[in-house]
Amino acid sequence: MNKVSINGKSHTSKEERGVFSYGTDVIHYEVIRKSVSSKAQASNTKPRKVVIKVHPDQRVVATAPIDATDLIIHDAMMKRARWIWQSLQDFAKQKDHVLSKRYVSGETQFYLGRRYVLKVLTDPSILPSVKLNRGKLNVTLGQEVINQRSDIRAAEVKLLIDQWYRNRAEIVFKVALEALLPKASWIKIHPSFRVLVMKKQWGSCSTKGSLILNPHLVKAPKECIDYVILHELCHIAEHNHSEQFWRLLTQVMPNWREVKVKLDGMAEMYLNE
Repeated sequence: MNKVSINGKSHTSKEERGVFSYGTDVIHYEVIRKSVSSKAQASNTKPRKVVIKVHPDQRVVATAPIDATDLIIHDAMMKRARWIWQSLQDFAKQKDHVLSKRYVSGETQFYLGRRYVLKVLTDPSILPSVKLNRGKLNVTLGQEVINQRSDIRAAEVKLLIDQWYRNRAEIVFKVALEALLPKASWIKIHPSFRVLVMKKQWGSCSTKGSLILNPHLVKAPKECIDYVILHELCHIAEHNHSEQFWRLLTQVMPNWREVKVKLDGMAEMYLNE
C-alpha cells in the first residue's frame, strides 16, 4: 500500500474539498485558506507551508496560504499520505474500541500510558488479586465466584480493577506531587490530595488548596499526570483561568498545550468503564 494517486479537488462557493487515493482507500480532506499579514509578507524569510492535521473525528484538514496552488496542496498531501492514512486508522481503532467494558479476558486496560491485555484467571487456593505481568493485567478470582454467573464474575473483576487503580493512583500521584512541588515556588503549605472518580474532570483544587485527582488519570502517561497536577497547583495561586493563570502554567510547563492535546485525545478511552 505504498502507491499514492491524486484524484483531484472540488470547489464550492463556501469551502474547498479535496480527495486522493492511498492504496485502495479514498481519503477526503478540507482546505482552509489563510491570509498572510503584511508584516509577514514584508519579511519574506521562509516559504509558507501547507499544514495538515488529522482530527480525532477523522477529519483531514489542510491549512494553506491563500495563494497556494492546487499543485502545492496536492504535493503536501502526497508527501504525508502514509502518515495521514495511519492517523486515520489509529483514530478509527480508538473509536471502535470505546465500548462499555465487559471485564473479560482480551479487553484492553491502560496504566501509565501503556496498553495491557486483561486476563481473568481463577484460583481457589489464593486470595483475589490484580498484577501486571509481561504486558498483561492478570486478575485472579477466588473460589466464591468460580461457579457464579458471568455478570457476577464481571462485577467482581471490575471491583478488583477499580481498587487496584485507586491504590496505584495514590502512590503515583503522591510521588509526582512531591517531585513537582519545587517548581511551584508560590506554595508555602504542603497541599493535601485525595483520589475521587469524576466523570468529566481530571482534577480540581479547593479554595483551601486541597487537590482532588481522578484515579482514572493513572492510566495516562506520566507527563499527562504532571500536567494535571501542575494545573491544579497553579490554581492555588490563581483561582480562575485568567491570563495570569495560563502564564504561570506556561512558566512551570512550557509544553502543556501539547500534553493537554495528548490527554484530551485519549480521555474517552481512559474514562471508559
